[in-house]
Amino acid sequence: MMQQGWKLLDIRPPGETAKVGIVGAVAVPLYVEDPSNSIGSLLKKSATIGTGGWWLGGTHMIPNNDFLAQVQAQIPKDTPVVVACQKGLRSLAAAEQLSRAGYSKLAWINGGFDTARPGDLPTTDNKDVRYAGIGGLSEALGWTEVQQEYAGIGGLSEALGWTEVQQEYNEGQFLGGVSGILSFVALILAADLALFAYEQITYMTSNAGQ
Repeated sequence: MMQQGWKLLDIRPPGETAKVGIVGAVAVPLYVEDPSNSIGSLLKKSATIGTGGWWLGGTHMIPNNDFLAQVQAQIPKDTPVVVACQKGLRSLAAAEQLSRAGYSKLAWINGGFDTARPGDLPTTDNKDVRYAGIGGLSEALGWTEVQQEYAGIGGLSEALGWTEVQQEYNEGQFLGGVSGILSFVALILAADLALFAYEQITYMTSNAGQ
């Protein structure tokens, strides 16, 4: 489609485009990280961490109020536009905004960049674009799908006993062997982080009422 005059609009937040950018795309975030440290924003940030942000990465985001203006400054309304994000959800919302603003030729990538395979898109440093969508503890431990795919039977996954063949071998051992122990530790850590988020929210709520 790009060879037929379509322009790729990358609406991912800056954190994701910084990890892996798309060569030739126009990058305008639909959402940006909330810069505020008000009590309300801190509550939302804590809630994001407590509901999975610690594991998957990410933080509380707010709409980019200049989204349409920034797009219009770089892409004429008569240009066919392919709207894309990491997972395919926000691109639909962006396409609706663009349609109301007068863009008539719109398309989006169903499933987002997470559906791309190596070589499908020209990326910065030729890096797999799926790496832009991972983060948090799951990335640090190498438990994401794309990391496991590249690791195969080797690297950190093999060293820690996370491969399928090692999982089969560990069946019947105490807590399932090394991987079972690590999973148990991860659960304890998750509970601890959730408790921390709850205590932070309770503390800030009580202070807000004083």
